[in-house]
Amino acid sequence: MDEAGFITALRHLATAREARGLADDCAVSGKMVVTHDMMVAGVHFREDADPADVAWKLIAANLSDLAAKGAQPKGVLLGYMLGGAAWDDRFVAGLRDALQGMNVALWGGDTVRGSTHGQRSFGLTAIGEAVHLPVPSRSGARPGDTLWVTGEIGAAMLGFEGNSAASIARFNRPVPRTTEGLALAPLVTAMMDVSDGLLLDAQRMAEASGVCIAIDSPAVPMPAAMPPDRRGDAMRWGDDYELLLTLPAGISPPVEATRIGTVEARGAAPLLVDGAIPDNGKALGYQH
Repeated sequence: MDEAGFITALRHLATAREARGLADDCAVSGKMVVTHDMMVAGVHFREDADPADVAWKLIAANLSDLAAKGAQPKGVLLGYMLGGAAWDDRFVAGLRDALQGMNVALWGGDTVRGSTHGQRSFGLTAIGEAVHLPVPSRSGARPGDTLWVTGEIGAAMLGFEGNSAASIARFNRPVPRTTEGLALAPLVTAMMDVSDGLLLDAQRMAEASGVCIAIDSPAVPMPAAMPPDRRGDAMRWGDDYELLLTLPAGISPPVEATRIGTVEARGAAPLLVDGAIPDNGKALGYQH
């Protein structure tokens, strides 16, 4: 069973209103917003990664989900697999940097010791408080809305490939768009973070909203170092942790963002790129 099939099976169990039909990145109860993300060695970070960077990225990925709900981070619960004194010390150092740098508190969690030869994994639950009701979701985009993205797409891909010190930093230590999410929450019709690839996440938003999202690929902002022939790869790669959002026509975002498309009535496909359905033979983004 793949990720999509497993989530479909879980939807029969997650019937509470707070679960949002498992069609969002967070559970929402009133103003309380809760999310949980995991990271696995060799999948979300290199086997030789600095444990301090792993700790940072674990917190950043979860706080990025809160940012997409316009939620102020309050606390995190850590699920940690011990890895030896040196590894653990570096992880704690990175955890300290992340907690201070992202202004969130460690509330608790659980620690276990796994197999010496097993693949290591870590989990984190983040709790935040929304600044606006209703809390933004993936499912509110409507025909006529405009599509926007914060920051740049593809810096993490270049960083993974060792392109430059700046891009490597973007891959190892992304910064969640918390401030932007708080400012955007009262205005957006839909919002989510870009973690698995711009195209895949845009399609997820379109499917949740029952619309078609049309992306103008030349408008997608990318680092100056991006080779022209890699733009398609960058839109599929992921790990950007930017915010993808829709706004009613005539409304401009109060933060730095780039318009990259429009929302249309649902037609033959949920996603169009430069007026065409993306190649079905090529993955839109990262899926487990």
